[in-house]
Parts: sequence; C-alpha cells; structure tokens
Amino acid sequence: MSGSTTGDTNVEEESITVSLLSAQRSVPNSTSQVAIVGSKVCPIESLDYEIFENEMFKQDWRSQGKLQILQYICMKWLLCFLIGLTVSVVGFCNNLAVENLAGVKFVVTSNMMLESRYGMAFLVFSVSNLVLTLFASIITAFIAPAAAGSGIPEVKAYLNGVDAPGIFSLRTLFVKIIGSISAVSSSLLVGKAGPMVHTGACIASLLGQGGSKKYRLTCKWLRFFKNDRDRRDLVTCGSAAGIAAAFRSPVGGVLFALEEMASWWRSALLWRAFFTTAVVAIVLRAFIDLCLSGKCGLFGTGGLIMFDVYSANISYHLDDVPPVLALGIIGGILGSLYNFLLDKVLRIYTLINEKSIFNKIFLACLISIFTSCLLFGLPWLASCRICPADATEACPTIGRSGNYKKFQCPPGYYNDLASLIFNTNDDAIRNLFSKGTDSEFQHSSVLIFFITCFFLSIFSYGVVAPAGLFVPVIVTGASYGRLVGMLLGSHSNLNHGLYAVLGAASFLGGSMRMTVSLCVIILELTNNLLLLPLIMLVLLVSKTVADAFNGNIYDLIMKAKGFPYLETHAEPYMRQLTVGDIVTGPLQLFNGIEKVSNIVHVLRTTKHNGFPVIDEPPLSESPVLFGIILRAHLITLLKKKAFLSTQVPTGIDAWKQFSAEDFAKRGSGNGDKIEDIGLTEEEMEMFIDLHPFTNASPYTVVETMSLAKALILFREVGLRHLLVIPKISLRAPVVGILTRHDFMPEHILGLHPLLVRSRWKRLRIRFPSWGKIF
Repeated sequence: MSGSTTGDTNVEEESITVSLLSAQRSVPNSTSQVAIVGSKVCPIESLDYEIFENEMFKQDWRSQGKLQILQYICMKWLLCFLIGLTVSVVGFCNNLAVENLAGVKFVVTSNMMLESRYGMAFLVFSVSNLVLTLFASIITAFIAPAAAGSGIPEVKAYLNGVDAPGIFSLRTLFVKIIGSISAVSSSLLVGKAGPMVHTGACIASLLGQGGSKKYRLTCKWLRFFKNDRDRRDLVTCGSAAGIAAAFRSPVGGVLFALEEMASWWRSALLWRAFFTTAVVAIVLRAFIDLCLSGKCGLFGTGGLIMFDVYSANISYHLDDVPPVLALGIIGGILGSLYNFLLDKVLRIYTLINEKSIFNKIFLACLISIFTSCLLFGLPWLASCRICPADATEACPTIGRSGNYKKFQCPPGYYNDLASLIFNTNDDAIRNLFSKGTDSEFQHSSVLIFFITCFFLSIFSYGVVAPAGLFVPVIVTGASYGRLVGMLLGSHSNLNHGLYAVLGAASFLGGSMRMTVSLCVIILELTNNLLLLPLIMLVLLVSKTVADAFNGNIYDLIMKAKGFPYLETHAEPYMRQLTVGDIVTGPLQLFNGIEKVSNIVHVLRTTKHNGFPVIDEPPLSESPVLFGIILRAHLITLLKKKAFLSTQVPTGIDAWKQFSAEDFAKRGSGNGDKIEDIGLTEEEMEMFIDLHPFTNASPYTVVETMSLAKALILFREVGLRHLLVIPKISLRAPVVGILTRHDFMPEHILGLHPLLVRSRWKRLRIRFPSWGKIF
C-alpha cells in the first residue's frame, strides 16, 4: 500500500514538474537585449566565436593548398605589424596635439597673469576649455555616440562575445581620436589611455574586415579573416597596442590585454600581441628621437619613460613595510568608494542624457565651467612659498610646466597648489613623482588637490565625450600617496615621490583590481625596478581589500550599461538548476528542405539569429536533429534565390553555386536585412535545401545537465547558441536553444524568484552580522 502511495506521489510530482517546465518554456526570454553603447541605447547581439562547420566551410578548407595556408599565417603577422604601426602613429599624434593645445593655453594664461590681468586670464582659460569641451561633446553626440566614455567596457564586452553596433566603425574611430584630444586638452580630469585602447581596437577591427565598405575604403587583399574568432584576436592585439601607445609600456600592454580584456587566450595570441606592442615601442622611440631637435613644439622629450623617478640609492627596511601596508589598505577602501560613487553618478547621468542631445551637451559644458572655476580659483587659497635655494630647475616657473608655478606670487616665490592643479595631468603626476622635492608642497595643498581630483574625475567621466579613467586614478592616488609620505616625514626611508608612486599603485589596484599588468605598467612608467617588491605588496593588499566591497570599475560600468558579460565562474545557485529549468520558447524549427514562404515568415516575425534544422520522414526514419543554421546564411540563400521547384534534393553541389565569400562574416552593421529581399509569389512557393549550409555538428547538451556546467561550456568554447536535446529520445529532437541572455542572473532569478530568498538565507547563515547591517 505504501509502495503504491509513493508511486502515485512520484507520478504526481513528475506531472507537476513537467507542467512547470512547459509553462516556463512558453515564456519568452525577457532579459533586456539592449545596452548603453557610448551614450546611446542600442540593440546588441552575440558573436560567433565558434567556427560554423557547414559543408561550405569544409569544402573551402579542403580546397586550400599550402600556399593559401602560408598566406593566411603571413597575413596575421602583417596585420599585427600594421596595427602596431598605425596605433603608434595615432598615439604619438594624440600626445603631440594634447601637449601643444594645452601648452599654448597655459602659456597664454600665464603671460596674462604676469601682467596682473587676472580677470582676462580666467576668461581666456575658461572659454578655451569650454570651446574644446563643446567641440568634443558635439561631434560625439551627433556623429558617433559610441565614442563616448573610455571604450574599455565596450571592447571588453566584445572580446567576451557581445556585439554592439557602431563601436568599431570608421566614424567612431575618427571621433574617438579627435574628441579625446579635445577633451584632454580642455583640462577636464579625464585620461587618454582608455580612448587609446578603444582606438587600437577600432583600427584592428577595420583592418581585419578589410576596411569600411560604407565609406568605400576597402582593400581586397586584407579580406582574409571571414569569422569572428580571427577578428577577436586582432582586436585583442589592438587593445594591447593602445595601452602600449598611451603609456609607452609595451610589456604592460600585453599583460593588460591578457589580465583585463581578453576572455580567451592562447600562446599563439601572446606572441602576436607581443610583436604588436614591440612595433609600437620601436615606432614611438623613432618619433620621439625626431622631437629631440625641438621640432615638435611643446611636446616633451622624456623618451619612453614618462615619469622618471629612478634612484640608485633606494633603501628600505622592515620599518617601512607597515606604512606601505597601510597605504594599500587605504587604497583599497578609497578605490572601492570611488567605484561606488562613480557607478551612482553614471546612473544619474544616464537619466539626464537619455532626455535629449541638448541635455548631454549642456551637462558637458556645465562640468567644464565648474572645472575651470576650481582649477583657476583654488590656487588662490594657497599661500606663496619662497623658492628653495637648491632648486634643480628655474623657480618660479613661468610658462607651461614645472615644479614651481608662479601663478599670482611675487618674484622669488611660487604657488605649490598651482604647480599641481593649474597644470596638465601628466605634468601634475610628474611633479608628484619628482624626487628631491620633499619640502616643496604644503600638507593643505596636497589635501585640497587630492579631494579635488577624487570628485572631479568622478563627475567628469560621464560626459558625452571620449574620456579615460587611468590617468585620473593615477593622479588621485599619487596625491594621497604623497600626503601619506609627508605625514610620515622622517619616520620613513622612502622619499615623498616614491610614496606618490605607491599611492598611485594602491588606488589603481583598489579601483581597477588588476595586479600583474598594473605592476609592469607602473615600472615601465617610472623606470624604477627597485620598487618592485613594494608595488607588488601594495597592489595585492589594495585589491584584496577592495574586492570585499564591490567589483572592478570596468565590470561595474558594463553592468550599468547592460552588457550581458559572462563571468569566468558560475553562481552557486546554478548548481541547483538544470538547463531544462531555464530554456524558454517558443522554439522555431526548420526542416532540412523548407518552403521559402515559411523561412520568410519566420525571419520577418522573429529576431532570432539561429534556428535548429531537423529531418523528418521521408528524409529520415524518425524526426532527428540535423544541425543549426544562422539567420545571416538564410538571408544570403534568399538573396541568391537558391530555390528548388520540388521538395526533393537535387544533388547539385552547393559550392558550385556559392563561394565562401558569400557566407563570410560582414563588418558591424553591414549585414543584409530580410526587409530588403524581394520575392515573387511563385518564388515563395518554392523550396530551399538547407543541408549544405547547416552546421551539422553543433554543441548540444541534454536537458538534465547542470546549468553551471552548461555555462562553463558556453563561455569556454565561445558559443552563440547551445542546443538543448531531450533525455528521452521519444520526444522532439530538440527542446530549445540557450543563448547568452539565458545565463544572465536577471533572467534566471526572474524565472525562479525563490532562489533569491534561498540565496539571501545562505548569506545570512554564512555572515550573521549582515542582518544587522542591512
């Protein structure tokens, strides 16, 4: 009796489970498939990092001889050379333009202040900043909204498999370069490193797809890379070249691409990225040698080392370790606070910017005016200091840069706060890092500078203009590091400039959460290998402390923008679910030989990019999954009108009608649309044999597989579609398709809201004090 009761209960539970699953599968995926790209909301798609192995691909691969394979390999290295060459030229011109534009502005303003024309000096300074900011925001808002911001979150999302429209277009590249020059020259507290990463990725993408078809700037001999996987590798090399050009840090650029940007990495890619950054370093060195003769205007002649703080007699002992540890802890706390505030400000800016283009431009102008008032007004709060007798450079400094800015002070005196705040970001960092200047700055001046940089960089980043975060974070960290060194005074063996370097490292670690790449970038920036152990210690401590509060800044920005980024790990609650618990419908299927009208109807009524193809009798004994076909390939077949008059395969070789070029991956936004295909009523009644164009070996998982395992498979292979097949063969040959959005926590927890409660309950058991805090 008990056995039958148990059996009835099992049957009842099974029927409930089946009905729940079927109910879930009828619910469409409601996860948002739009994201904020730059400063505009756009639809997004996933990329095909898996090789689509249909008969066309196999035939094309078999037809390639040794010469074509050698040509393919040589083209990879040639494109890496072209990427390195182009990015280095752009990076040099970028630095040259910024130094000269900002330099002329500061020289003119300083000359007016020498004549005691302070009102006119402020007017010229603020108006020139406003004009530069206005120009950058107008071209960004009207020509290429995708160029706003640093671009690193967009590139990182692309390398993870998210395709956002317009991020690598020729317009975006142009606006990114020109807008970055204008924004950085306008004295906004923004950097040029992030835009350089985006610029490098744009150049790599355009070269990888053979140029821009839209503007008729194409090269047939560059069109060797017909899939997203090869272009992904080129974009990775481009992002590494961008960091190498921004900081003149070739090894740091490779490590940055490896640690922060790339979701997939292999040794062959490491070699090509290293070669690309080596080209950048050599070309930059050659350009800088040309500038040693003074033909580059106000451009600096510091070589490949931007902030030289080398010292042959650095000595530190165990007594110096506790202050360095404290510096790392403070950097972690400040970095996490910085990320938190920036995330909140960006969300507010998004609400403002989505109203109208006028709001975007007005906000940028407002930030520019506010910044000009602070940069010009705050130095008046600092008292003038007498020039040191042993100064290694002219004091006071009259002109663009220097450690001893005269500002409003009488002859023989300098304004230490003006030396930091009324300057370019690079010169401010150079002054903070400088050695032999322990008595140059007052405590109050450095504190004011730190607070100003901390908040100005947060409010400046979200404006509609190309803007980076690296340099603002470095200058902010260097200021509080210098302040800590000043407070310690003679109790430490390290000079204040070295504390500024360690402060910059701790704040970078606390905000960006990178370790190896930041360590190498700082060493290449400062030419000080003796600080390596302390920099490593500071980065490890600051990252560990900050990780206890929130994620790194680029991940927070990606989440705020809505990019469906797949993490390297699965959430614990994913172990409790199977793929059958989250697969949604309705599922659109095609037969191996399908009617044209059916294909057109499905393509016009859905936005899906992949469709399972099944064979049914008489082509097979029972319904069986043949493979998956892409939307772009179906549109190509309709466009070429490869139709059959009857629902019987003719046996004609598909590669005689088509070439591999017909199915090659197009550039972003260049694909054909179903609305552009014109068909007659007679053609709509015909058929298409989908077998030669279908990937007959797609990745499949059984519906009982753990969701966590499916996520690892999806991410590691770089899939766009993952087919779910039934465990019982008597059912339909395919249950559903998993895409990137099905693995997003918002979608999963939306289908299973009870997981939110259990997740919170486990956290309270593990961390009882959290219940008191929240």
